[in-house]
Amino acid sequence: MTDVFTPEKRSAVMRRVKGRDTAPELKVRKTLTALGARYRLHRADLPGKPDIVLPGRRLAIFVHGCFWHGHDCARGARLPKQNRGYWLAKVDRNRARDITHRAALNAQGWRVETLWECELKDDGTLKDRLSRILSASDPATPRL
Repeated sequence: MTDVFTPEKRSAVMRRVKGRDTAPELKVRKTLTALGARYRLHRADLPGKPDIVLPGRRLAIFVHGCFWHGHDCARGARLPKQNRGYWLAKVDRNRARDITHRAALNAQGWRVETLWECELKDDGTLKDRLSRILSASDPATPRL
């Protein structure tokens, strides 16, 4: 027996896939808040609408799902058995778009960090990584 969805069912499933406020993104935001960082969300005026933006530090953070963005990990390497060609092309388009957005942000003077879903499992490691990212992008002038 195969688990093939009808086109209507597959469409309903895909509509429920969130593009913002995902569990990994919420975890990163919670950790940043605990570290005292102030940020903005999904700035539409920046290329790629980064998930998290720290304007004073000129820092844009993308929180990527391993499957959707083709990360080099077990989850990112897994492809659906059905419609394999579609998914390969979809992930390739996502990766190309990510590279374009990163280059455009860099050209505008932004530092870009990508956090992968698989890297967020350990809270201590996430906190350490975000601390390093924040310390590397301290604003030149301290705020009063």
